[in-house]
Amino acid sequence: MNQLFAAYSRGKEAKELMVILGEAALSDIDLIYAKFADAFEKEYVSQGYLANRDIEETLNIGWKLLSILPRSELKRIDDKYLDEYYGKF
Repeated sequence: MNQLFAAYSRGKEAKELMVILGEAALSDIDLIYAKFADAFEKEYVSQGYLANRDIEETLNIGWKLLSILPRSELKRIDDKYLDEYYGKF
């Protein structure tokens, strides 16, 4: 969860910069983080009141979202978990 929220925070910052400076002013990695933030809001936060997903489905969505980012950016997750789950969903 820590990695998800850190990435979301960076993505929100990138989106704010995009509004102020324009998309062309962002680096490639900032654009990826902005894409991550959009996907996080759509798939993770905005699940809807009637959604009934279990913890396993929630974790799988988290891994799917983290796979948007380059593995080298995921510094808050132990390598053994990255080896097991990164890019698998």
